Amino acid sequence: MPSRPARHQVQRSKARACYERTTIHAIFDAGMLAHVAFCSDGQPFAIPMLYARDGDALLLHGSIASRLIGELGHGIAACVSVTHLDGLVLARSHFDHSVNYRSVVAFGHARIVDDADAKAAALARFVDTLIPGRASEARAADRSELAATHVLRFEIEDASAKVRSGGVKDNPADRALPYWAGVVPLHTRYGLPLPDADLAATIGLPPSVARLLEAGSVAS
Repeated sequence: MPSRPARHQVQRSKARACYERTTIHAIFDAGMLAHVAFCSDGQPFAIPMLYARDGDALLLHGSIASRLIGELGHGIAACVSVTHLDGLVLARSHFDHSVNYRSVVAFGHARIVDDADAKAAALARFVDTLIPGRASEARAADRSELAATHVLRFEIEDASAKVRSGGVKDNPADRALPYWAGVVPLHTRYGLPLPDADLAATIGLPPSVARLLEAGSVAS
């Protein structure tokens, strides 16, 4: 992945644009849901999909019965975007209201992963992306489940991040106005686990979920 897009230059505020690999990877790693956009027969689509980063690639998956997932896996040009909302920025004027956020837009092509072992490893990586350590606490995909699933490897060719952080950027002429201004932070947190109705009473909370609750949030 180049440090700066060559073919798909995203026009973004110079003060907020970033093309550093470490920043782009960190934004991907902080999430699990992306919107994947592409065109099929002249019709644009944007599909929400779970993902897992693997180096400079993203792993995606979907039903083998999905025509669109199949087309995506055959190498048509695609765009993947991820955004995290971190807070509301409330200014003294309507014009200067904003939000703090981290976002990344990546361009590339996907290919279908056919090897059974590679597909199984990719699905395990998905599970561990949702909750680190969970893959070893659950049954791996069997042959029929692998056959029913498309696993795609989306190679990131170009990418651009955009980040807004910090406080209010009011017009100096507005700073004396009698209106509250500041930032309202936004955090996503997990609630108390709800055991499945059929779960045996002898099965306790797994370590992966316990660690998740100790951490207190999805991502910081």
